[in-house]
Amino acid sequence: MTFKSALTASVSLLTVLSFAAPTFAQTDLDALYEAAKTEGQLTVIALPHSWCNYGGVIEGFKAKYPGITVNELNPDAGSADELEAVRANKGNTGPQAPDVLDIGLAFGPQAKDEGLLQPYKVSTWDEIPDDAKDADGFWYGDYYGVLAFGINKDIITGDNPASWADLMKDEFANSVALAGDPRTANNAIMSVYAAGLSTGAAQDAAAQAGLEYFKALNDKGNFVPVDAEAAAIAQGTTPIAINWDYNLLAARDNLNGNPPIEVVVPSDGVVAGVYVQAISAFAPHPNAAKLWMEYLYSDEGQLGWLAGYCHPIRFNALADAGKLPEDLMAKLPAAENYAKAVFPSIEEQNANKATITGGWDSTVGASVQ
Repeated sequence: MTFKSALTASVSLLTVLSFAAPTFAQTDLDALYEAAKTEGQLTVIALPHSWCNYGGVIEGFKAKYPGITVNELNPDAGSADELEAVRANKGNTGPQAPDVLDIGLAFGPQAKDEGLLQPYKVSTWDEIPDDAKDADGFWYGDYYGVLAFGINKDIITGDNPASWADLMKDEFANSVALAGDPRTANNAIMSVYAAGLSTGAAQDAAAQAGLEYFKALNDKGNFVPVDAEAAAIAQGTTPIAINWDYNLLAARDNLNGNPPIEVVVPSDGVVAGVYVQAISAFAPHPNAAKLWMEYLYSDEGQLGWLAGYCHPIRFNALADAGKLPEDLMAKLPAAENYAKAVFPSIEEQNANKATITGGWDSTVGASVQ
């Protein structure tokens, strides 16, 4: 089964394989908690509180497991920044060394190949789709969403753009921004890829087509080279922000109408992105890291992400078990364009990432700040 079927199909169960790395028995969470309390701390990185309801998830973890301090590093970092933090702190057991990572799917195999990760299989391993995890437990999918447009209606007062092609229109001059730098941030890289797909390019040519799309958008004067995070959206600097649907929906809620934000899933180039969790091979607090993973993949942790508009990776298993709260499901946007979503494979994402990160400067020539 490919991950494209994850929105509608049931997940087939896998047999949990053992591996040489020492770990606690998957059912012995009490012992794991005691070991984590002895370490006393968990260091996370690149977890904005508004991203996928990470603020609520972190608070939920602390409430469930008192005695473990959560040290939060650089919440606005991108996936490449996270890997660099691991590299830079291989021999450091201090507060700047991350224990755990939340990175784009394409960064998982890279980090494993570099020896930056250690394996651990959570208790709910069977319910993670086969093609969204490393067979040996070095990384595993956590949630997914689709790329969308967040539109500031104080500035864009006419019709909303409904497609990537619409972003080229004259009325959207100096309006369109990416969330992150496409040389380092996974969501920006995937946005460039999605734009390429919208032109009709094949998946193996979409990255280059996306670079050409953003060159044209920049040359026309519609591209704003500003990182479209919540502050820039609120200030009106980035009237049309391209980001994951869950980030834009959270920003809409948090801004509470000041300014009013509308979220549009485009009619073309609909790309879904999976993010993955992993434990640093050099984690100063490995037991706290494993406990964090157990929490994230428990029903409570998964529903914490759903509360932030993310589709948790165990979505189908939770649905089959009747564990999806109606109030949370009612908050998800109903958009027919979700059914058009493409889930790029790891191989496709790796190729896209290399093309986009390597070609952005020479093709587009706009430095996102």
